[in-house]
Amino acid sequence: MADLPFTPFRESKDLVFVSGKIELTSEGKVLEGTIAEKTAQTMKNVLAELKNARLDASNIVFAQVFLTDMKDYQEFNVEYVEYLVKPYPARFVVAVKELPLGAKVEISVVASKK
Repeated sequence: MADLPFTPFRESKDLVFVSGKIELTSEGKVLEGTIAEKTAQTMKNVLAELKNARLDASNIVFAQVFLTDMKDYQEFNVEYVEYLVKPYPARFVVAVKELPLGAKVEISVVASKK
């Protein structure tokens, strides 16, 4: 995936924009499992990228979430909040027909450096 036309994150003034992350394992494979497990892996990937930008979950101010099935919304939420701190970021969640590599969850965030 190194040849795709985007960067893992981009800084602009006081904000950091993290490109969409899916449930890829450290081996580069899409994680098999429940939506909770897939959400956990996706959030770990988001937080790893934030760490590369010298930030953490407390810096997230906005999240964009894509699910391939809205029936997974409740299970997703239960796991999602385990990786955040209050006040929770603003966000939207939409269902899409499909995601890259057959993923079921994709999350992109905007974080503040302040």
